[in-house]
Amino acid sequence: MARQSLSRALVTASWLAEAVRAGRVGAGLRVLDASWYPPKERNARQEFKERHIPGASFFDIEECRDKSSPYDFMLPSESHFADYVGGLGVSNDTHVVVYDGDEVGTFYAPRAWWMFRAFGHKEVSVLNGGFKNWVKEGHPVTAEVTQPTPAVFKARLNRALVKTFEEMVQNVSSLNFQVVDSRPEGRFRGTELDQGLESGHIPGAVNIPFHSFLSETGHEKSIEEIQEIFREKKVDLSKPLTATCRKGVTACQIALAAFLCGKRDVAVYDGSWSEWFHRAPPHYKVSELKRSKA
Repeated sequence: MARQSLSRALVTASWLAEAVRAGRVGAGLRVLDASWYPPKERNARQEFKERHIPGASFFDIEECRDKSSPYDFMLPSESHFADYVGGLGVSNDTHVVVYDGDEVGTFYAPRAWWMFRAFGHKEVSVLNGGFKNWVKEGHPVTAEVTQPTPAVFKARLNRALVKTFEEMVQNVSSLNFQVVDSRPEGRFRGTELDQGLESGHIPGAVNIPFHSFLSETGHEKSIEEIQEIFREKKVDLSKPLTATCRKGVTACQIALAAFLCGKRDVAVYDGSWSEWFHRAPPHYKVSELKRSKA
């Protein structure tokens, strides 16, 4: 059963619960809680200390990022990522399962999933339905914090999975790849603020809010449903695709959804709107609100 999951982007709560029960969590299987919440709303690390999946470690996205960047949650260096996940007991041979505790079901876990893939790790899965469904289904939780034995992880950035600001600017005219924006429609259109920023989108981008891929329970929709969502938005999964959002987090939901459909090469614009807003020229920021004022 363990081997069957290695090429899968998702694992079920029942599969992981069986792995926990059988004592398989260890050097070969690491479980990481990648939760993050706005500081004034919830404390992810404190919640982890109080209740988490047995054997899990806390993947702190505040620590595993480029702290020198003015933008939130940018990818760290290869050495930083390697040292950080190695400290969590993850080696290049480890199957990693990531989850988070967001009420929508899955929010930050796909970001951690994509980070591992961006640094060359293929054996990484997202817990389908997240922690809220793990609890809802009655699987065990614990406050006991385990100390994994450090491991050696060698990271090599796959630059094909990451887009820079310069590449995004070039694509506005070249149209070498499709761009899908995962933010809510109002922020994409520019009719509501985006976490304090004026909103809008990159010219040519298509809007598919990330929650479109989640069911009412917080699980990923079926492959057939996901494929239909892309078709309705005229996104061709046979052609190059880059995902963007506010800060490179929910864009990873687009990458995950496409991966489930067999497309494993979706890139993420790491700086996303937070960088684009500050660096792109005005005519490269499409906003209905600005047009209505004109």
